[in-house]
Amino acid sequence: MTEVSKFRSFGRSNRRQFLAGATALGVGATVLGAPRIARAAGDVKVLNWQGYGTDEAWSVDAFHKATGNTVTHDYYNSESEMITKMRTNPGGYDVVVTNCAWNSIASKEGLIQPIDTAKIPHWADLNPAFRDSPLLNDGGKPFGVAWVWGITAIAYNSDVFKESPATLAKLWDPTLKKRVALRDDGIENVGFGAIATGQDMNHPADLEKVKAKLLELKENVALLWSSEDEWNKQFAAKAFDLSVYWSGSALRSKTNFKLPVGYYVPSEGGIGWFDGLAVVKDSPNPDGAHAFINWMVDPKFYVEWATKVGAPASANPKAMEALPDSDASKTFYSDQEAIKRLQFMAPLSDEEKQKYSDLWAEVKTAFAG
Repeated sequence: MTEVSKFRSFGRSNRRQFLAGATALGVGATVLGAPRIARAAGDVKVLNWQGYGTDEAWSVDAFHKATGNTVTHDYYNSESEMITKMRTNPGGYDVVVTNCAWNSIASKEGLIQPIDTAKIPHWADLNPAFRDSPLLNDGGKPFGVAWVWGITAIAYNSDVFKESPATLAKLWDPTLKKRVALRDDGIENVGFGAIATGQDMNHPADLEKVKAKLLELKENVALLWSSEDEWNKQFAAKAFDLSVYWSGSALRSKTNFKLPVGYYVPSEGGIGWFDGLAVVKDSPNPDGAHAFINWMVDPKFYVEWATKVGAPASANPKAMEALPDSDASKTFYSDQEAIKRLQFMAPLSDEEKQKYSDLWAEVKTAFAG
């Protein structure tokens, strides 16, 4: 999401195109003389994935009535596009949604500004594990406000598995020939290959071991999926029984589509991610930007978003507590032991991204052979 997908396939292309296309970033590049976009007074311009929380009509209307600020949007389809849009439109945006592995790229390039925490009344309520993470802070200053978080782990068909398979190793079970699905994403699959071989998910020391482990999945893999919609259709068609999947998507598949979906964080570990909200450098309306960010982490907004639409977990524990007890995510995201098993996405170098992309391309070629 990066649920995402980054959830992202609801409107953010699939999650986690999380680091796709990053080698095209050219970090450090600038566009000189780009025109400043004319903006209406009292307008908060948000840059985000389409359909990802900030552009809910009822929410935008409630924010306007409370503050007098209107909210307009521009959208990106990948994080590299997000960076490019901020570079080429100085003064064009006020708020941007940044993934935990991209916030520092934006801050180091001077595309976003430090958060004035005094203008975020809900700041003290945010989970310190996300709020104070070095992934959202740079040089002792916060450059992002922790917003939502989620998990990439394993979904299973509860009609087939009466109990949770519990382990990541189950993907390699020889009895599951052509019953496993993976997302078609190099970064994600290298991450799980690293976890399966006991390595750092973000920076595995032995990529050959990771490649060998992924190649061992050849006989089991039935599908490489790209979106939540595709996943739901193929799962309903009984094309697979076990799959890498996003936590929020799994909850939606079960509750909204009534599919027999179970979900677990493997004993070996899973992938964690979180998204932040940042104020863009040279924002024409920084006060409105801070006010909008504060509204996004307000329990009143979150509960309606989560219960009416479906959302990743809030980084504000008070928002999670405010969910009705019947909400499945309230229990799922409170499993502290499962959370301890997560490795969180971190920034990768261009060289690492290219290596992971190349490795996955080799593996996919072998799968097809």
